[in-house]
Amino acid sequence: MKIVIAGAGAVGFHLAELLSKENQDITLIDTNDEVLSQASGQLDVLTIQGDATSLEILEQVQLKKTKLFIAVTTSEQTNLLSAILAKQLGAKNTIARISNPNHLEECNRERFRQLGVDVLISPQKLAASEIKRLLQRASFTDLFDFENGKISVVGFTLDTICPLINHSINEVDKMAADFAFRGIALLRGNDTIIPNGDTVLRKGDHLYISTKSQSLETAMKFVGKQLKPIKNVMIIGGTPLALRTAQEIENDYSVTIVLENENRGKEFVNALDNSLIIHADPSDIESLKEESLEQMDAFIALTPNSETNIITSLMAEELGVYKTIALVENVNYTHISQNIGIDTIINKKLIAANNIFRFVRKGNVQAIASLHGVDAEIIEFELTKNNRLLSHPIKDLHFPKKCIIAGVIRGDDSFVPIGNSYFEINDKVIVLALPEAIHQVEEIFK
Repeated sequence: MKIVIAGAGAVGFHLAELLSKENQDITLIDTNDEVLSQASGQLDVLTIQGDATSLEILEQVQLKKTKLFIAVTTSEQTNLLSAILAKQLGAKNTIARISNPNHLEECNRERFRQLGVDVLISPQKLAASEIKRLLQRASFTDLFDFENGKISVVGFTLDTICPLINHSINEVDKMAADFAFRGIALLRGNDTIIPNGDTVLRKGDHLYISTKSQSLETAMKFVGKQLKPIKNVMIIGGTPLALRTAQEIENDYSVTIVLENENRGKEFVNALDNSLIIHADPSDIESLKEESLEQMDAFIALTPNSETNIITSLMAEELGVYKTIALVENVNYTHISQNIGIDTIINKKLIAANNIFRFVRKGNVQAIASLHGVDAEIIEFELTKNNRLLSHPIKDLHFPKKCIIAGVIRGDDSFVPIGNSYFEINDKVIVLALPEAIHQVEEIFK
């Protein structure tokens, strides 16, 4: 597939890196020659230096042969204009990264579609929404809802009080008489494992399960987690994500925001209605203690510095804060952060990439999610035509061993299938696949 990416910043470079590993035909456009040199030296991509809104530059990339044009520069105006021009010049599908949340209203989305922008992506909005969901289900380290929660995938750490430790998956299945679930992935150190019946769970493992959303409370109790309502939340950082998150949650929680820049603080005061703004050094734990950190139920570290976010989150946990969420933009820190005890990690690049990748995957893909630190994708496919998938039980469909079916959504119902289950037309099938199995899974659902 020929894909053009405008913008070689954090999101664009990450997308180019992921897509080039899949042997996609990638062209990367940016005005910065230094970042393009880095990209061409590390990735199998074609680079073009120039303004993505320039007709001369766009004509160089053969847009009539382009299946996907992705505009993810730091300028919203550049992204929108370049996507509109790319569509006019023949690109089949266009995606633009935006920052103005008003653009995401359905009436505005439709206006942009008419102009030629097929999809609008806001990494800030996506990340803030994920943080809001995580606060609502604070006992879990990860939470992904498919089809408005008909199937949920949740993650949790097997700590010292977890009753599942030293039991095999088969034994756990027998213990779970009250609800149906499936263990779909296990993160052990840096290794991602798809568990089978004989897999024995160990202390410190991160286990991910799929279940019906109405079973989440039962699942939480089953794994030894106690429900603790979140009331008081501290956010550190003056980033756009910090502001967007506060806007999402301030009507549901008592929110305190700690940031250093007074001018930025005034912007927060003008944009928020029910949040307390504190001027202090977010990286100074003593300052955070003075602002009642120990009385907080949740601590959300959203400064631009991953190291600050990691360290302050660890200190918050030491002080007894129930839920910690850290923005970790450096992908290399993801495993380290989880292994040293941070509850939940947020990465805007990965969240944005998930939303874009569904336009790259073969088959009728409804959604894609990735678990932080887990080397796998969760893909939701819709079965829109009659084929062999509907003629045989799941156990006879020869799915690769490096994938697992997490759940099936059928109309208003959902279930975790067994080997004798059959798929039906219009089913939505949620599959977790390791990288080496993704293309095989795509071919099955194509």
